[in-house]
Amino acid sequence: MTGRTSLTIVLAAGEGTRMRSSTPKVLHQVAGQSLLAHVLGAAPAGEGASLAVVVGPDHQPVAEEAKRARPDAATYIQHERLGTGHAVLAAREAIAKGADDLLIAFGDTPLISAETFARLRAPLEAGAALAVLGFRAGDPTGYGRLLVEGNQLTAIREHADATPAERRIDLCNAGLMAFDGKTALAIIEKIGNANGKSEFYLTDAVEVVRAMGLQATVIETGEDEVRGINTKAQLAEAEQIMQARLRKAALDAGVTIVAPETVFLAADTTFGKDVTLEHYVVIGPGVSIADGAVIHAFSHLVQAAIGKKASIGPYARLRPGTMVGEGARIGNFVETKAAILEAGVKVNHLTYIGDTHIGAGANIGAGTITCNYDGFNKHKTLIGAGAFVGSNSSLVAPVNIGAGAYIGSGSVITRDVPDDALAFERSPVVVKDGWAKRFRDEKAAAKKLK
Repeated sequence: MTGRTSLTIVLAAGEGTRMRSSTPKVLHQVAGQSLLAHVLGAAPAGEGASLAVVVGPDHQPVAEEAKRARPDAATYIQHERLGTGHAVLAAREAIAKGADDLLIAFGDTPLISAETFARLRAPLEAGAALAVLGFRAGDPTGYGRLLVEGNQLTAIREHADATPAERRIDLCNAGLMAFDGKTALAIIEKIGNANGKSEFYLTDAVEVVRAMGLQATVIETGEDEVRGINTKAQLAEAEQIMQARLRKAALDAGVTIVAPETVFLAADTTFGKDVTLEHYVVIGPGVSIADGAVIHAFSHLVQAAIGKKASIGPYARLRPGTMVGEGARIGNFVETKAAILEAGVKVNHLTYIGDTHIGAGANIGAGTITCNYDGFNKHKTLIGAGAFVGSNSSLVAPVNIGAGAYIGSGSVITRDVPDDALAFERSPVVVKDGWAKRFRDEKAAAKKLK
């Protein structure tokens, strides 16, 4: 914005009394990311922008999440719950620095976009002292109505106080606001005197602005973008909307999604070119999928990096710390955790690979288990390039299987195996001719005597 380079963002994290959860409302997740993180990710950042997050007392996890999502965030505590205006004034120190613009946002609107924040600031450059974000509600019941005359916002009327004519208005208050920085603090400090009550609500800012002879206006956006989250039902609705956005973005970027309505993505999922996602794939946070990779049906990935032309699943579970190299294959009913599989590795079925590094081209047979946990500590398994591990083997960590080594099927390996060596461990096979027939005959005879 020309001439308006500095900005203060005050975000009220708030609490949720209807979530029926011990988790603070803004720490509930949509698409693998907290509500708070979504809003902070959309809020302006960079040179000239300062961010103040207002949290309640004893809400250290919220402050920590704010710092994780936006390391530039300063946190302020609202010790008493006296309304939205009071929450904003908890960050008085940040507001008093006098940035060109002041943005007010809330931590429970995860669908808000960076573009809407930018549009909300635009009227300030044109001379408005206050811009309020509004939306056209399908059912406006319960929302505050935005009363507009000409191009000017004259009041925000709460539903309970609205006349029958005002209740027919469908332009509703979304809660987000932008103030001209020169007058912002003065306006907000006067809010308490505007309603004569002990609680201070930002909606009264319009009345204060008008009384000061200044201008207030409205910027409109879609209803979905400003959905607030107060219940688990609303959380589920927001998830649906976010998933639809993420699927569309992936499709637009060239990802093949066979049945989009069955696939769930995380907000930070990244894709290369020509990626394919089959039915019922669930992708959690921290996943990257490189060019040409295929994620087959019913697979679940979290904090994993998938290399070019890799094949995952069906029915695979990739847990945090998994890295799959180019052309590697992870098949059905395979679980990995903290595992590095280099290029061309094959782990095709019924296998657990944990705390393991597998060299290029190695082949891991069905039913193999890396026994990485002794009840107290995790231990690492190293499998060299080109090694072959036979089916139904247990590799008891810590253990090192050399490059090109061969592990006989059914073995329990408890010590290192050199490069190109054969290792196997099994009891001798004992065969007793005719035993089974004699056993059956004896049991049948005994049964007849009863």
